[in-house]
Order: sequence, then structure tokens, then C-alpha cells
Amino acid sequence: MYPTLLPFIVTLELLIRQAVALPYVFERAVNDTTALAPSQADTQRQLGPLLTSGATIYFPDSPQFANATSRWSVYAEPKIAVVVEPASAKDVATTVQFASKHNIPFLAVNKGHGSTSTLGVVKNGIEIHIRALNQIVVNADGRSASVGGGSYNQELIDTLWNQGKASGKSSISDSVLIDNIIDADLVLASGQTITVSDKSNSDLFWGLRGAGHNFGIVTRFTLKIYNSPVNDWYFAQFIFTQDKLEAMIQQVNKMMNNGNQRKELMNYFIYAWNPTISTTEPIIVFTIYYIGTKDQASPYTKPFFDLGPVFHNDSSVSYPTLASATGLGDEDFSCAHGFNRLQYPVGLLNYNVSNTRAVYNLFKQQTTAVPALNLSTVVFEGYSLQGVKAVPPDSTAYPHREDNILALFTDLRTPRSSILAVYARNPSLDNTAVTWARKVRDLMHAGQPGRRLNAYVNYAFGDETQEQVYGYEPWRLQRLRGLKKKYDPQGRFNFYEPIKV
Repeated sequence: MYPTLLPFIVTLELLIRQAVALPYVFERAVNDTTALAPSQADTQRQLGPLLTSGATIYFPDSPQFANATSRWSVYAEPKIAVVVEPASAKDVATTVQFASKHNIPFLAVNKGHGSTSTLGVVKNGIEIHIRALNQIVVNADGRSASVGGGSYNQELIDTLWNQGKASGKSSISDSVLIDNIIDADLVLASGQTITVSDKSNSDLFWGLRGAGHNFGIVTRFTLKIYNSPVNDWYFAQFIFTQDKLEAMIQQVNKMMNNGNQRKELMNYFIYAWNPTISTTEPIIVFTIYYIGTKDQASPYTKPFFDLGPVFHNDSSVSYPTLASATGLGDEDFSCAHGFNRLQYPVGLLNYNVSNTRAVYNLFKQQTTAVPALNLSTVVFEGYSLQGVKAVPPDSTAYPHREDNILALFTDLRTPRSSILAVYARNPSLDNTAVTWARKVRDLMHAGQPGRRLNAYVNYAFGDETQEQVYGYEPWRLQRLRGLKKKYDPQGRFNFYEPIKV
């Protein structure tokens, strides 16, 4: 930390004097993403004094380094040599200026949940760990909140809920987060900080909502908020054996009504192994969430109770506890760090019953043949979409508003012993996992003949085409490429599903 201004003045003067005589140890060719490992002494001497007093720099031998660089997926993870933990948005800008000047790759990180394989391009980079920028303030108008870029989703939910607010008209339904952003403070590749909105830098505001990781680091944003619609949510969770699959899918299609599912409803289901129920075949875990009471949800849950699940659990809980109540909380396995996680998404309009069965059979076949892969899952997410579809498709960079279902294959492989699966880290298994995952996605997509593959950018694996991730309309990609050339001409933000120019 740097509590006084004197070291800054002295070090800055030394840097000016030595700039010509002393070549910088990190400097490398512009297109070379494999930098020399940053020198601890040079980083402390040259970057440290430029930061504010609350900022911190970590190196691999620092006790904080492992936690700061921990990731949800360790497959193709970025190779970090230095962690800068900014205390302010100014520190973010300073670090970006420093890295860009010396051509060092850098990556902004909050919770480390990005899993695309393109992150693996980062070698000997600087991680800008923005966790400290986590202030959340409900504004005086009661209709918006200022949210720091380092905030966690659960923190936002809790803060708003405690003041009778939610981040969407129906909390997790009705719209996507980007449709509720009013403005955002953004650090560009040059280190310049700007505010983007409908009225200021509106071209970049358009691109930010759907492809923002290509253009800058969001340090703060203003979010529309609403009065909480209800005090409690109802959920029902069912476990079915595979013989109920077709009947269950038919009921899900009926409930989702070709994308017109009631705004109070959402659902998801997965294929997974649970040896406490069966050691010979995967199970199906199906969950319904309803914004309202058990009685109000009954017309939608009754058909699934009638199917005869081998297990069910239902309850009414407050929205902030909903994720934990259904096994999706921060402390649950689904959010655990340190696993290889390969995701392969595909957008669907509805479920093809026979195709969904074929996906199940392939999942069973491969996880039986390669037991080391039996932590893998196939996930199907069905949200209410009225709010999403009400937004004109050309108003943001997000391209896939016509999709009704988000399906993905997730491969989980642990590098350490676990009661769920035990096998040593084994790179020779990677090709098997990738080949299989692609087959699963191709099979899911084959259930909608004539439709092109849509890949949700936050779940993308990294081998998709630009059109699959950012949209097939020529004008959309042309506009995104124009923004990339304008705001990031040297490709400083080219490590997460980069737009190619």
C-alpha cells in the first residue's frame, strides 16, 4: 500500500529520468500474447506508486495470490503473474494504462466464473481483481441503484431486497440484466474512463449490452430497480427416472407454450448421476420456480407430481434464499472453484422429445464408458421471456432474443479427490471430453432442423463462429467490428470471445 504522496513523486521522477536509458523488462511485440513473467521489483517500483493508498499488488508467492486467481473452471485458465487489487476506479484506469503502455496482457476479474477457452491465451498477464469495487447504493429516486463492478449477484439481491426492491419487475424473470442498465462507467484500453448511456457514447452503450467484454472494464453501473412483487417464492423440485422422460418433456413444452410461459414461472432440468438413487442410469432433476404461493403454482406443478417422481421437495422461501434452497447457492457444488468445466450452449425454440431422449442416451453411454466424466451434466433452462422479447432486437448487441430455451452441456472434471468423483488431473482426457461435448451439442441442435446454432456468449466454449455468438445479421457484426476498431484497435480486450476485425 502507498499511504503518502512522496513515494509517488520520487518514483515518478525516477521513471522520467530513466525512461530512455532503461528498457522495460515486460516490453514485447504487439501481437505476442506470451509476455515475459513480470518482475516483482519492477512492478512494485513502477506501478505501485501510481496506485492509490488502498490498492494492493499480489505476486505468486503472496498468500492472497491463490485466492485472487482461483477460478470456477481451470480448463484453459489464464496464466497470471501479477494481481492488482484496485481500491478505486482510478486504480483500474492506472493499471490499464500501465499494462497497455508496456504491452502486457491484462484481464479484469470479479468472481472468476468466466469459462471460455479463449481465456487461456493470457500468459504472464496482470489480473485486475475488481472485487473491492463492490459498493451498492439505492438512489434517492427509489427507481435505480448504483452498483460497483466488483459486486456479487447475491450481494445485489440482498441489498435490494432489504429495502423492498428487486433488480427486475419479477426479480429473475421478465427481462435480462442488460435491459435494465441505465448507464455505466467504463475504462477503455487507453486507460480513459468514460460514461456510456443512451445519451452519452450511445454507440458504445449499444455494444456494451451484449458484447461489453470486448471494449472495456465496467467499474460501476446504474441499474433500474423495482418494488419487490411478493415476499416469498415457491419452488418444487422433482427427481425422475429415465422412463418418465418423454412424459415430462411433453408437460414442459405445454407449460412453456412456445415462449409464452407465464412471467411468474421459470424452470430448468438436468441430466446427472446420483448413485443414491441409481448406479446404472442418470436421473432427471426438474425444478419449477413460481413468483407467488403454492396454491397459485399448483396448476403448473400438479402435472409433474402426477408423473410419480422418485423424490420431490417443495417450499416457499424469500427470494434471497431461493438459490441456496435449490442447491444453486454460492456455497454449493455448482459454484465451487477448481474444476475443469467445459460448456457448450445451444438456443432452442422448444423441446424435440425424441431428440431430448437421444441426448439422454448419449449422456448415459459416454459417462458409463468414461466414469471420470460422471460429474458432467446436461442443463436445460426455461425462463419467462415476455420482457426479453418486448425489447427490439436491434436496440442492444445481444442477438438471441428469439430463443425460448437455453440448453448446454457442462463437463466437470475434478483435479483432486472428491466423494463425487476421484481422478487425477489428466490432460489426455481433454480431447475425449471436447469431442463428446461437441457431439452432445450437435445432437441437441439437430432437434430443430433448418435452424442455425445460437450460442449464448456467457456459456460459449470458445470454438464457436462469430455469427453463432454475436448474431447472423451482417449489419450487427459490422457494427460490432466498427466499435472494436474504434475503441480497442490493438485488441487489448481480446481474451473473452473476442470480436475479430
